[in-house]
Amino acid sequence: MSRFKGGCKDSLAGFKVQTAEPTVPYGLLKAARKSGQLNLSGRGLKEVPQNVFRLNIDTPEEAQQNVSFGAADRWWEQTDLTKLLLSSNQITLLSDDIRLLPGLTTLDLHDNQLSSLPSALGELQNLQQLRLSHNQLHSLPVEMCTLENLRSLTLQQNLLENLPEDLGQLVNLTDVSYSLCCIGNLCYFFWLFFFELWFDLADVKLLDCSDNQLTEIPASLSEMLALEQLYLRHNKLRLLPKLPAPALKELYVGNNQIEQLQTEQLSCLSAISLLELRNNKIKIVPEEITLLSTLTRLDLTNNDITSLPASLSLLPNLNVLLLEGNPLRGIRRDILSVEEPEKTDGGDTAMMLPSQARVNVHDIKTLKLLAYSDKQAGSIPEELFDAAADQSIATVNFSKNQLTSVPPRLLEFQSSLSEINLGFNRLISCSPDICKLLQLTHIDLRNNQLSDLPSEMQNLTKLRSIILIYNRFKSFPDVLYETLSLETILLANNQVCEVDPSRLMKLTHLSTLDLANNDLLNIPPELGLCTTLRCLSLEGNPFRTPRAAIVAKGTDALMEYLRSRIPT
Repeated sequence: MSRFKGGCKDSLAGFKVQTAEPTVPYGLLKAARKSGQLNLSGRGLKEVPQNVFRLNIDTPEEAQQNVSFGAADRWWEQTDLTKLLLSSNQITLLSDDIRLLPGLTTLDLHDNQLSSLPSALGELQNLQQLRLSHNQLHSLPVEMCTLENLRSLTLQQNLLENLPEDLGQLVNLTDVSYSLCCIGNLCYFFWLFFFELWFDLADVKLLDCSDNQLTEIPASLSEMLALEQLYLRHNKLRLLPKLPAPALKELYVGNNQIEQLQTEQLSCLSAISLLELRNNKIKIVPEEITLLSTLTRLDLTNNDITSLPASLSLLPNLNVLLLEGNPLRGIRRDILSVEEPEKTDGGDTAMMLPSQARVNVHDIKTLKLLAYSDKQAGSIPEELFDAAADQSIATVNFSKNQLTSVPPRLLEFQSSLSEINLGFNRLISCSPDICKLLQLTHIDLRNNQLSDLPSEMQNLTKLRSIILIYNRFKSFPDVLYETLSLETILLANNQVCEVDPSRLMKLTHLSTLDLANNDLLNIPPELGLCTTLRCLSLEGNPFRTPRAAIVAKGTDALMEYLRSRIPT
């Protein structure tokens, strides 16, 4: 399946004496010699330790000890390192000594502080997967274009202004995730050139062009008749893309400038199952929404919608409708994001397990959804996880059960899981294990018994929204102030008694904050300086000022009032 998503250093640097050279626990190195895999993600490394580069070369300590041929650890049978994971560190420089690991097939450097890459990268001729997203790269070494076996390359969230002209020589490259640092139409024309010149558009099934400056979609996308997933988040689109997309099942256009949904665009989405329109400027949901008869999930979070058409209820397959952050009238807040119980069709895609759980194989394999909801179960059946083995599960829904802890087997989906719903359970604490799911963008923990969150949650650098309504929080969770990627925080119906505006201002992406029905006795005027907020909900708290009449006028009026109260 084709899949698209979308700067010569000292070679002796690694050998020079450092004042505080980073170290790696010997047990990890020992295990890596056996498995060929080494995971050093999230360890605060500023450079790659030299003993990592020399893992295939240096004789291990066991060789200096007396060993018998019956020993379980046979150091002489070690394997070369094939997988090196260095993501979510603070690495600023990758040494040319990377050439000492020629057996690497996977190199993960995403979420670091790299501004350039060594030419020696071109010597890793076995490399198949290279992850470089979320760095500070301005360019790529031309030597990378010699990596004939490279199949997957992620580049988004860098400072790239262009790509090497010879990148088209990578004939096996089928998964490219990128975003360009562009101004005006330069991005558009290069983006169009890049795809038309180098790749066969007819076979593309997934395209990710998030985090660019796109104002329109090139006509060449009409050639992508096999396209199933299209990501256009964080651009400047004003309309949905008009595409003859007979196979398109998932369209993500959140965080754009879309103001209206036109019939012409909606009619193209004949096979759509998931439509994400969050964080736009949509005011009206048209009656023509009923054209999307295959739609199962509609996300309209954080728009300007004041009412919904009755025809929305006629969508036969819709089971998830998200509406938080809209100025809707006549709909109770606690039902704005209700998810219906999982529907089953009784067909061949569902099979009965000994635990009486229904496993929807179609959802697992096609939608990458693992669901076990509304069962009132105290645990998730092992058979359910077994059925999802080796699948890149993106969404988990274990809501409306009796869970008292986070299922540990969720870590099996560590590399792919982006959304998790554990709402309506009996969780007293949130396990730090959930913070190892580094791809998470959305967490729903509503209606539990939580009073705190693990400090490790700040490691979730992709987390955009968290729902914590109807829990037992007595204060604003400290870790949320440090989770800088957050766009939506729903903390209504708790016992929160104060909020710190100076810390909240660090959340530069925060657009929705719901603190309704808490115990706030005082609203600090400085909260009005959190200028990114588009939706601030404070009703149902015991404060006297601002008055209820001002709160009822909406976020803009409330923020203006708060700013006027700041002492000068």
